[in-house]
Parts: sequence; structure tokens; C-alpha cells
Amino acid sequence: MATSRPGGRTAAVRSAVLRAAGDLLVERGLAGAELSAVAERAGVGKSTVYRRWGTVPALVADLLTEMAETSLPRAHTGTLRGDLLANADLIRRTLADPRQGRLFKAIIAAATCDAETAAALSGFYESRLVELSPVVTDGISRGEVPPGTDPADVIRYISAPLYYQALTSTTRLTRADAERGVDAALAAAQAGVFVRGQA
Repeated sequence: MATSRPGGRTAAVRSAVLRAAGDLLVERGLAGAELSAVAERAGVGKSTVYRRWGTVPALVADLLTEMAETSLPRAHTGTLRGDLLANADLIRRTLADPRQGRLFKAIIAAATCDAETAAALSGFYESRLVELSPVVTDGISRGEVPPGTDPADVIRYISAPLYYQALTSTTRLTRADAERGVDAALAAAQAGVFVRGQA
């Protein structure tokens, strides 16, 4: 059941701790984001951090929750290509951002060796798919892609090349990269590649 986030000092503490955790993940990786170091960086008592989060993976999970909470909502441009491009360009800007891009890389790296972090990362992306899938559903209703097109698959196939480039290359992502990914995925979707049940 969803609950509202507390305000006041509790919210300020959470914000400071999550900011510190993100900074330490960027600077030192998962091993360097120990709870005592996070508390010191955030300027809060160690007991507060240990009591509220307990483990580093739980802290990373809350950091991902905050990122999902503060992510921009889906676009409403009136066309499937426009909506998909708005989403792809948001991903591109995030991954190209000096701090956010490094933070995502650190979390992804941590997820490869920690099951709790991997589960939290999976939950984050699942929440984004739920938020963005209506973009494709609307495109189906407008006749821009065939009925039965799997919205999540379309979103994944747009995101994947951007993440691949960000993780494997030092070349900075550009809007042209986002456009190329959208156009390739849209062409595949229009050809029925992502229709459920198709071979």
C-alpha cells in the first residue's frame, strides 16, 4: 500500500542521507558507501542511518525509490514518435549528466554483485515501464503501431542502445543517438516485431 512520505525534519534527513549515499557511490562504489561514511557525509547521527536503513543495499533501494518518485512523468506530444523521443532524450540527458550518469553506472555495477541492489534496480525500471507504457498504448489507439504491440518491449528497445553506449563507450551521448534509437524501435514496432505472440 502506498503511503505519503513524511515531511519536515524527517524528509530533510532522508534527502541529506540519500544525497550523501549517491555522492559516495559515485566516488567510491558500493564498498565505499558504508553507512557510517554516509552518516558522516550527510551530517546526521550514525544511529539514525542504521535505524532507518540498516544496510547499504536498503539505502540504495531507497535512493532508487527517490529517483523514481522524482522522475519526470510521461510526455504528451500527440504523436508516438514525439512521446518516445521525449522519453529517450530524458534518458540520454540523465546518462550524459556528470553526476547522474556516474550514479547510474555505479548502481548498475553494484547490482552485478549484490542481489538486493539488483532487485531494487529491477523495481526502479519496472516502475518506469509502468509509467511510460501508456505512450505506446496511446500510439496503438491512434493506429501508429499494430494492435498487440508490447509497450514494455518498445520502451526497452529504445533505452537499451543508450545504456549500452553509456556503459561501454566514452563517447558522449547526443540527441542524434536518442533519435536513432527511437526511429529504429518505431520502425520495428510498425513492422509488427513487438506484437505479442509473434515469432
